[in-house]
Amino acid sequence: MAAAKPVFEVRGLGKTYGSGPAAVHALKGVDLDLFRGELVVLLGASGSGKSTLLNLLGGLDLPSAGRLVYRGWDLARADEAGLTRYRRDVVGFVFQFYNLIPSLTARENVALITEIARDPMSPEEALRLVGLDSRMDHFPAQLSGGEQQRVAIARAIAKRPQVLLCDEPTGALDLHTGVVVLEAIERINRELGTLTAIITHNAVIADMADRVLHLTDGRIDRVRENETRAPVGALAW
Repeated sequence: MAAAKPVFEVRGLGKTYGSGPAAVHALKGVDLDLFRGELVVLLGASGSGKSTLLNLLGGLDLPSAGRLVYRGWDLARADEAGLTRYRRDVVGFVFQFYNLIPSLTARENVALITEIARDPMSPEEALRLVGLDSRMDHFPAQLSGGEQQRVAIARAIAKRPQVLLCDEPTGALDLHTGVVVLEAIERINRELGTLTAIITHNAVIADMADRVLHLTDGRIDRVRENETRAPVGALAW
C-alpha cells in the first residue's frame, strides 16, 4: 500500500480555535498519508484531536496551518463552494446519532442522497449492502438502533463516496448491535474500496483496522500497522 499514490497527503496540519491566551490548539503539525481501500482507526482520549482531524478530512472545517491535499487538490485553500462540492461528491459521513427523518422510510431516507449525487447506487442497492433488504419500507420508529445506524451507513455510501468518515458509529449501541454495524462498515470498505476512517474510544475495534493512529494532545504520537485485520466477530470484546 505504501507504493500507491495517497488519497490524502497531510503535512503540518494545524487547527487553532480562538486567539491569545484563550487559544485552543486542537491539532499541532499532523503529518499523514491515507490510501484507497484502507481502513484506519483513530484512537485517543476526549480532546486529543480525533474529531478535529476527521472534520478537516471531511471538509467540514478549514485548517489554521499546513496542507491538506485530496488527490492533488489542497482543501486548505478551497472556497466554500469547492468544499460543498467535495462534501457532496467525495465524502460519506456516519455519526454516532443517526439523523434520520422520522416521517420517511429507510428507502426514502437514503433516496434523499441519491437524488443529488452524481453517480449514485439505488437506495435498494445501498440498503442491501448493509443487510436491510427486508426493512426498506419501515420508518425509523419501527427500526432498532442498529438498524437505524445501518440506514445511516446506507445513506452515506449510496453516493459511492471515495472517503467514508465514521465518528463513534457504535457509541450509542449495545455490543451485539455494534458488531453488526461494524461488519456493515467493513463490508463497504472491502467491496467498494472506500478509504474508511473510524473514530472510537474503544481500543478493541483497532484490531479490525489496517492502521491505528493514536492521538494525544493534538498530535499523532503512535502508529500501529496490523499485518492482518481481525474479523469483527472475532474481536476480543
